[in-house]
Amino acid sequence: MKKAILRLLKSRQLEYVSGEEICRSLDVTRTAVWKHIQVLREEGYGIEARSRLGYMLTSIPDRLYPVEILDGLSTRFIGRKVFYCDSVSSTNDLAKELVRKGAEEGSLVIAEEQTSGRGRLGRKWYSPKYKSILFTLVLRPPTSPSEAARITLIMAVALVSAIKKVTGVVAGIKWPNDLLVNGKKICGILSEMSAEMDQINYLEISAGINVNQGREDFPADVRNTATSLRIEASKSFPRVRLLQASLEEFERWYGIWLSDGFGPLLEKFKEYSISLHCPVTIHTLNRSWDGWAEDIDEDGALLLRLPDGGLQRFISGDVSLRLA
Repeated sequence: MKKAILRLLKSRQLEYVSGEEICRSLDVTRTAVWKHIQVLREEGYGIEARSRLGYMLTSIPDRLYPVEILDGLSTRFIGRKVFYCDSVSSTNDLAKELVRKGAEEGSLVIAEEQTSGRGRLGRKWYSPKYKSILFTLVLRPPTSPSEAARITLIMAVALVSAIKKVTGVVAGIKWPNDLLVNGKKICGILSEMSAEMDQINYLEISAGINVNQGREDFPADVRNTATSLRIEASKSFPRVRLLQASLEEFERWYGIWLSDGFGPLLEKFKEYSISLHCPVTIHTLNRSWDGWAEDIDEDGALLLRLPDGGLQRFISGDVSLRLA
């Protein structure tokens, strides 16, 4: 009923809708309408009430509420089922619990804040409340486990496309899972998989996008290496619209991968890459490798040309860009 009242007020935003009309349209009592209006106000919606005029929606909060995400979302299945948290230890951990309860493919776990967010290799991900986009998608692709690493590249391409479309900011992909703007990190991607020998049970793909942080919102130790869309564009952006565009772009590229193979996606990834055809250092768990980032193969692995002329293949690792 609360959602129905909100939809009605949205359809007549900045106009008064009488309590009588709401009651008649939704078959609800005036007392019930008033109670739902109070809840909406507590959630941040600006709603004016005038005697003999009714209620008027004056503002919508910058919150990633399911009702806002679904309002105008054009996907078929990605993000159609939303699990929202104001604060959570990790969207990835919550997604695991939901998978155990049968969460369907495309389910979206979204949070305003993560208290124990993490990136690759267990690194902490800083996320001040109401300023980032932090989400995990549950996927069940009909592919072999050996192809699972491609999902990170698919998300990277989708997010670069969505960010440019909504904000005009041009981000580049640092293989395999970081988005950078002007050399600073603006987004990180993390994927995890549960699989048998020859089939994927489920995949979780998570992303954290720095949207409306100011420089002061970043801890001192990452202030020189991290940035946000607000910092780069000198203005704030509606997080719901950026999330919607991200889900729509991901569904589009995910569908291309399943129907047409990885080729089209790989070409787009290379186009957006800022860590190809340049000198890099790749850090693995055991050692570091210097060389020339020559190519990315059909599995999404990075091919590094070593100083002795040899070619080393990496399916994971941390890349540092080096001056030529």
